[in-house]
Amino acid sequence: MLKITTDLHTHTVASGHAYSTVDEMAKGAFVKGIKLIAITDHGPALPGGPHMYHFGNISILPERLYGVRLIKGIEANILDQGQLDLDNEYLSFLDFVAAGLHSLTGHNLKNKEDYTAAVIAAMKNPYLDMITHPVQREYPIDLEAVAKAAAKHNIILELNASSYSPKKSHYRGIKSESIKLLKLAIEYDVKIAVNSDAHFQADIGEYSSLNFVLDSQDFAEELIINRSETSVLNYLKKRNKKLAKLKKTV
Repeated sequence: MLKITTDLHTHTVASGHAYSTVDEMAKGAFVKGIKLIAITDHGPALPGGPHMYHFGNISILPERLYGVRLIKGIEANILDQGQLDLDNEYLSFLDFVAAGLHSLTGHNLKNKEDYTAAVIAAMKNPYLDMITHPVQREYPIDLEAVAKAAAKHNIILELNASSYSPKKSHYRGIKSESIKLLKLAIEYDVKIAVNSDAHFQADIGEYSSLNFVLDSQDFAEELIINRSETSVLNYLKKRNKKLAKLKKTV
C-alpha cells in the first residue's frame, strides 16, 4: 500500500474545536513520520473560528518545526453563491487554500442542487486549491458535475479520513460515494488528496479508515497529489507561478 507522508488538512486550537497547538501538531507529525502538514484552521464564519487577522499573521510560523514542513493555509467556508468567508486579500497571504461546506456558517443553501452550485462556483476563485470532504451526508452534491468542474479549474478533491473515523459518533461520509469519487477522478483526470482532517495531534496522517478506497482496484497512486513531500512542493511551485501571472494582470 502507498505510504502517504503528508497531510493537507489539519486543525489547531485556533479552530475553536480542535485540541492541539501548532507546535504539538508538528511534533505529532514528526512522531508519525509525516514530512509535511498544512495548517488549515477553519475560516471566521464557523463558530469558534479565528478572526481574519489570524490568517494575515500566519506567515510568522517557521517553515519547519521538528523537521516537518509547515504549509500555512485555511479551510474556508463555502457560503451562498460560492463565496468564501475570507476575502482574496487575505487568501493571497496563504500557501494553500481549502474550502468546504459546513453547518452554522450562515449560508442559506438548502438542497443538493444548491450545494453543487455553490461548490462549483467556489472553484472559480483563483486562490482555491482543494474542496474538502466533498462526500458527506449532510451536504450531498452531484459528484460528476463537481469532478468535471474540478478538472476545468485544476482543483483538488479530498478523500477525508475523518469522515469514516471510528472515533466519531457517526460517519459523515458514504463509502459508495467515495469509491465513485475515485472513479470520477480517474475518468476526468482530477487530482485527489488523502487527508486526515486531524483535530488532535495523534490523528495526523491517520488514513486507515480510508483503506476501503486505498485498497480498491480503482486506486491509482498517480492521482494522489500529496503522496509525498516532493509532489506537494511541486504542486505549490506551479500554484505560485500561476498566481504570480494573475497578479501581474490585475
